[in-house]
Amino acid sequence: MAGTRAGAIARAERCFDEGTYLERLRRLVAVPTESQLPDSEPALRRYCEETLPELMREMAFEQVVLDNPKKGRGPVFVATRIEDPSLPTVLVYGHGDVVRGLKGQWTDGLDPWDVTVRGDKWYGRGTVDNKGQHLIAIEALRAVMAERGGKLGFNAKVLVETGEEQGSPGLRGLLQAEKDRLAADVFIGLDGPRQTTFMPEMKLGARGGVAFDLLVRLRDHAHHSGHWGGVLTDPGFVLAHALASITDRHGRIQVEGWTPAAIPPAVKRAIGELVFEDIPGLPQGDASWGEPGLTKAEKIFGWTSVIVLAQVTGHPDAPTNAVQGEARARLQVRHCADVPGDSIVPALRRHLDAKGFPEVEIIPVMERDMFGASRTDPDDPWVGMVAGSMARTTNRAPNIVPNSSGSNPSDMFLEELGTPVIWIPNSYAGCNQHGPDEHALAPLLREGLGLLAGVWWDIGEGRVPGKR
Repeated sequence: MAGTRAGAIARAERCFDEGTYLERLRRLVAVPTESQLPDSEPALRRYCEETLPELMREMAFEQVVLDNPKKGRGPVFVATRIEDPSLPTVLVYGHGDVVRGLKGQWTDGLDPWDVTVRGDKWYGRGTVDNKGQHLIAIEALRAVMAERGGKLGFNAKVLVETGEEQGSPGLRGLLQAEKDRLAADVFIGLDGPRQTTFMPEMKLGARGGVAFDLLVRLRDHAHHSGHWGGVLTDPGFVLAHALASITDRHGRIQVEGWTPAAIPPAVKRAIGELVFEDIPGLPQGDASWGEPGLTKAEKIFGWTSVIVLAQVTGHPDAPTNAVQGEARARLQVRHCADVPGDSIVPALRRHLDAKGFPEVEIIPVMERDMFGASRTDPDDPWVGMVAGSMARTTNRAPNIVPNSSGSNPSDMFLEELGTPVIWIPNSYAGCNQHGPDEHALAPLLREGLGLLAGVWWDIGEGRVPGKR
């Protein structure tokens, strides 16, 4: 049976309509894969060695669980189906780890380790980040194989890691060691929210993140404010002035080298074509804050931002009448691929020295592995192919976001495997991702199944750029 594109999409949607997708999602969510906890490895390993293999048992993929090069970190599940080496190969990405479940903090006793359906909202930890999303990719593959009589028409490799919520520790080393096993023509991942609930979306990378402390340490002890105030240099004020030199009063970055010379034309064009949706309960941007002359979207997707995560002098919970010995602040910089991440701290050192703050120390911090910045060219042929497929399915061109405003491991796949990176998110900004009451919207899950079935079908039809 040759099958049809419409038939493959209908099969994927029936998986949702008949309850099969929900039943399989419940199995995934039930495994408490909290990678942020120190004793998480057994659950992460169970997800890779038992849960995912059972899910894909009848799909005729060769399965392997790869140990993480970093000891004590979760493994990586890889399922491979090579139908013909001459066909294009797609690397499908997902992550099986989640943030802490926060059981007891969810509304009305919702259980983070079960999927509770209330109207169009499906509650549970991982329903959107990321178990529900990589399940979409897998079930869409299953639907296309069934419609094509057991064939995809292309080669597929499904990679599910278990450390993304910790910055994907060990993943780069694994990609380097398993370069041949994981080689592909394109990377397609499903993760994150999209800008609207009413139109499909693609993201082509991510901003990078760099965090560091600024420390002013002038003496070992605090000293009586009556005797020493006005005589001893106050580290709190020194730090405040140093911070004030980093941006102006309206948030425009003053550190030379932190911002791109310009937003690349293809990126600026893609940002200008984005469609947004106002989600109730979310804050509005302050028009006067940040780089003047840029739109809100350009500030988010094409520029650098810096924020103060925390700042302390003395003991705020029990202030004492003393000139303090030190002051500390933690900052985070988010930057696009146009600004190298390893240039951020050296540029700040030069800036602080030039502004007269040699006593301000910069201490890089690594509470978790930080992702680098990355971006697939919006004009890449694979971007056009996938966008065209999504438009055929929904009769509407997708939003094409040059890079996510947050972070993800795009840079590792671009740099180590040389594949263009495309993300197809199926969540929305109000999903409570990372907090209590995380939930998916059922219509977006169903639409995602159809979208991915269409993409997989079109790749199998040969609607693709040449092999790399």
